[in-house]
Amino acid sequence: MQLTELEALDAPRCEELLRTACDAPAWAARVTAARPFGSVEALLATAAAELATTSEADVDTALAAHPRIGERSESATSRREQAGALAADEDVLARLAEGNRRYEETFGHVYLVFATGRTADELLALLEQRLQNDPATERQVLRRELAAITDLRLRRLLGEAS
Repeated sequence: MQLTELEALDAPRCEELLRTACDAPAWAARVTAARPFGSVEALLATAAAELATTSEADVDTALAAHPRIGERSESATSRREQAGALAADEDVLARLAEGNRRYEETFGHVYLVFATGRTADELLALLEQRLQNDPATERQVLRRELAAITDLRLRRLLGEAS
């Protein structure tokens, strides 16, 4: 899809497409309302700024749309992003599952990490590091991870990344 096509969509359809990048409804509505952008970089900057100030409830909605790291997902996007994790041996997958359980018990939501290009061992090491964070620090980290994931997904939506 080209940027001009995204900008020409009616608001509900534009929001729907933006939510494939980040399933945060209020964020998608604000980004849609900010049209036209004039360039992909302007869209990405607006999307990032809106995500940085979106409510915790909107972030929580977005988190709920992400599968656990290392678990098979119906989503082709998630399978693509987690290709390194999903290729892991059973021992690493079991350790990821246990880490996911501990993370969710500690922080109350799914472990969100920019998984594209990372191996299962790297994702597991990051999970272990992040389990050491206090809740406030972890919330900042996951917002950065969500922003990176959203940026990549928007770039892919607009044909700017493979």
